[in-house]
Amino acid sequence: MNRETYIQYSTSDLCDAYPELARVVEPIFTNFGGRASFGGEVITVKCYEDNSVVKKTADTPGYGKVMVVDGGGSLRRALLGDLIAEDAMKNGWEGFIIFGCIRDVDAIGKMKIGVKALNVIPLKTEKRGIGKLNVSVTFGGVTFNPGEFVYSDNNGIIVSTKQLKMPE
Repeated sequence: MNRETYIQYSTSDLCDAYPELARVVEPIFTNFGGRASFGGEVITVKCYEDNSVVKKTADTPGYGKVMVVDGGGSLRRALLGDLIAEDAMKNGWEGFIIFGCIRDVDAIGKMKIGVKALNVIPLKTEKRGIGKLNVSVTFGGVTFNPGEFVYSDNNGIIVSTKQLKMPE
């Protein structure tokens, strides 16, 4: 797929077309990325106030993937900033859903990558190398399992065990 051509998802239409598959995340997230609509295969990171695994994972190929980060809901440290977001974008990641904070929102808002997070804070994390990759994480009333699919737009976030196609 051409990186300038993105699939536009409508979570409302997907919920209508696949009511038995769509698990709806509670409306606690704000859109900060330059792409309001994004989706793909779930890759999870579980970490708390340490974004070492987020940074390392963003440096790997992410075409068709969304990084779902369980930061424990912490509002004290930013798990994503402009440098990591830029690396992820260069590596083809579709976006991030972060149960925690980000920073550098003005720069991230200009990038062609989706980013949903709880809030913003200017303070970066300490790098201690602590975190887990591809474990099930639960927040917003939904469990995200690696290999499932997540879809996000201005209406919300949904998760499915199967890849969903936009209805025609």
